[in-house]
Amino acid sequence: MLDQFNDMDTKELDLPDTVFIRDIESRVFQAIAIKCLSDIKGIALIEGTLFDNLLGREGLDRVKGIHVEQDSKNHSVNMKIELNIAYGISLPEKAEEIQTKLVKDIIQYTGLHVACVHVVFKNLIPEERFFKEEAEELADTIDEEFANEF
Repeated sequence: MLDQFNDMDTKELDLPDTVFIRDIESRVFQAIAIKCLSDIKGIALIEGTLFDNLLGREGLDRVKGIHVEQDSKNHSVNMKIELNIAYGISLPEKAEEIQTKLVKDIIQYTGLHVACVHVVFKNLIPEERFFKEEAEELADTIDEEFANEF
């Protein structure tokens, strides 16, 4: 019986006339998702449109494919993530990796429950483009390691 009170927030007892409200804008969730997704290999965000480029939108202003709905009553979040994926990668395994990592990060940084993470694979990244990017990253890493030795 006493265990249930250990996790209780005592601010409500100490300050009974104070209402504690926390709002988190969708851009915050988008930024967390972008950082989270950047650490996952074999996927890419949906690119901005030509219209975005003409208007000079950059960063979070031109985020496509990350949709967030908050339920303030239940203190939960629903996310829909639209991505491109490299050819040859198992879609179910990659979806599970993305969903698990997103849920952990959103909970850690916002304290909100993640009710749903809907992953939509929109397009395939051609093998040669994906492997070219991977090779460039590997070459950059090797250059940095050897630069420190000489």
